[in-house]
Amino acid sequence: MTFQVDVWLRGSDSATTQAVEGIPHAASAWDDHDVELVLQGMLRAMHRQKHPTGDPPPIALRGLSWIVNPYEEGGVVIAIEITLGAAVAGPFDIEQAALEAMIARVLKRYALSGAGPSSTVH
Repeated sequence: MTFQVDVWLRGSDSATTQAVEGIPHAASAWDDHDVELVLQGMLRAMHRQKHPTGDPPPIALRGLSWIVNPYEEGGVVIAIEITLGAAVAGPFDIEQAALEAMIARVLKRYALSGAGPSSTVH
């Protein structure tokens, strides 16, 4: 599955749209692993916008603000914010409560494990 993410970097007054690829399942069939890949893809898109060359550092899903909102034309969007900026992805065809629960589990797992090296995107 490929989805679009709109990225706004702090200090910029414009947004860009990037495609994120590599999600194994359609949103209606997501599991926690798929959601982890979506969040990582959103953070990588933000990093690519700020640093267009070079390899991205590893990602640890901690220290981000997030929300899942209904989209006017159906589905939901995921919005995240970090010190680098903000990103909005979607819309996705998945129940809001189910997606919120998956995101919460994924982030809790990272928080409890202390996963990720110190040189992470976020």
